Amino acid sequence: MIEKMECSKCRRDAVIYQRYSGLHLCEQHFNRDFEAKAKRAIRDHRWIVSGDTVAVALSGGKDSSAVLYFLHNLLHERRDVRLMAITVDEGIDSYRDPEQARSIADSIGVPWVTASFRDEYGITLDEIVGRKGTNLSCSYCGVLRRALMNRLARENGVTKFAYGFNLDDEAQSVLMNVLRGDPERLTRPVREVEGMVPRIKPFMYIPEREVALYAFLHVEGFDLAGCPYAGDALRGDVRGLLNDYTWRHPATKNALVNLGEALREPERVTGEGLRVCERCGEPCGRVCRTCQVLDEMQGRT
Repeated sequence: MIEKMECSKCRRDAVIYQRYSGLHLCEQHFNRDFEAKAKRAIRDHRWIVSGDTVAVALSGGKDSSAVLYFLHNLLHERRDVRLMAITVDEGIDSYRDPEQARSIADSIGVPWVTASFRDEYGITLDEIVGRKGTNLSCSYCGVLRRALMNRLARENGVTKFAYGFNLDDEAQSVLMNVLRGDPERLTRPVREVEGMVPRIKPFMYIPEREVALYAFLHVEGFDLAGCPYAGDALRGDVRGLLNDYTWRHPATKNALVNLGEALREPERVTGEGLRVCERCGEPCGRVCRTCQVLDEMQGRT
């Protein structure tokens, strides 16, 4: 028989045990703790200000669905901030129907817009993988998805893009850069680039398992399946290594995220060194990666 644990703050049944804090929390105190951490991240980084239009990059998974619910709860009474959701359909068969994301946005009461690789680029990610294999599928998808999301955001007056990246994601990225010996990525300043909608990450201090619990408590119909092409071997190895180490040293992920932030200094880039691509109209460096990928898919390179 499994013994029920009481909340450390009241006598209700606990729904979670936080090893890093030593606390058992009931649903009520878990929600308070979770939302306080997300609010602190927003406040400390000054991520949302009066006049903002915030868009959630809504995939239909647990993280993005949870951040949409949280931000709606936080902002729905404010007249000076607008919230919406944007979904990009990459074209992956049997994986996350965009209508699932629409249903989540509708149930929360948030305006929703969508676009697809097929309509925008004339090709799906399934077709890209069919031509190029899975080794670089995430790279191709990332380039095309970011460009399309950024264009949709600008067309809808979005000033901040909210992503569901959690503590585990952030800690894994820092450790991956350490293991690669990549000082440039570790110390690259957080930049605001003209023409690129800034990203915000309200859940960056919250463990993945707590984000999942928050989603289960508040959102119906989200998808737990992972992308079938997300085969980053290094991230998978780092995830396992970090989870094992964190079991023995519970504050490790927080320490890595704090390290990553300490190594970066905020920097504003006004567009110097950037240009607007004559073909796609997106801001880019010397080479437009979006057009470069599309040329490669169409055999023009």
